[in-house]
This record gives sequence, structure tokens and C-alpha cells, in this order.
Amino acid sequence: MAKSILRLTLNGMPREDAVTDNTLLVDYLREVTRLTGTKMGCDGGECGACTVLVDGQPRLSCLSLATSCAGRHVETIEGQVQGGALSPLQKAFHEKLGSQCGYCTPGMIMAAEGLLRKNPAPTDQDIRDALGGNICRCTGYVKIIESVRAAAGEAE
Repeated sequence: MAKSILRLTLNGMPREDAVTDNTLLVDYLREVTRLTGTKMGCDGGECGACTVLVDGQPRLSCLSLATSCAGRHVETIEGQVQGGALSPLQKAFHEKLGSQCGYCTPGMIMAAEGLLRKNPAPTDQDIRDALGGNICRCTGYVKIIESVRAAAGEAE
């Protein structure tokens, strides 16, 4: 299969890489850019572990072609760290025990980041709705919701 040049902004940095037209965004991120925080969980868009932000909106990278992101801004969990410090969501997940095994955590954080950017004061139902496409097999979601609420500054 022929390759084309993909130009995009990844975690704030411009990139140009040769990719085939059928390269999935998750494979591009993990194999080409070596950013392995984005996880492949179900390979079918059902678990949310591969969630990234494209132009600020959550997107399942296992269902997206890399070429569909040409000219766009893509953010992964690695891009959330600012100046070597955890983002407010990462810090909240750590402090409120929102992570168990951690496999789903990057996707959860990216979906929650998308929510908080458009709604900085979400209700618990808003959080549940935003994370509805993300599956965690280790928790009952209580600590995850508490983590997002804490990051939003609404912790009790």
C-alpha cells in the first residue's frame, strides 16, 4: 500500500510522518510516534482505553484513521503533563485513587479532559455521561467520578 505524508500537531508539536492510508490512529501513536500511553483495549470502539483528543474533542483512536487527523491537533495522555508536573486530572486520579490497574486511566483522563474543557463545573451525571464510553474492569467508578469532580474543583 502506498504511503502519504501525515502532517499534524501532536501534543503541541508539529509532526510529519509517512503513513499508509489504512493506518489506525492508535497504531500511528503507539508504533510511529512511540507514545504508548494510548491503549488498545477492545479493538472495536467499545472500551474507551484508546481515547485521545482531536481538536479538543474525545475520539476513539482505534476507530480513526491517522490520515483523518491531517492538519488537526491531537492530544494524548503524554501531552497532559505540563513542565514535568501532572495535570490537574492526573493529580486528582492519583490522589483520589481513581486508578486501579491503570490500563483504562489514560482514556478516562482524556475523555474527562474533553468534558472539563467544555464544562468546567460538571455534575456527577455530566461526568457519567462523558465517561459512558470508557470501561473500567477494576473499579465501581466511584473513585473515578470523585477524581474528575476533584479536578473540576468540586470535591467535597
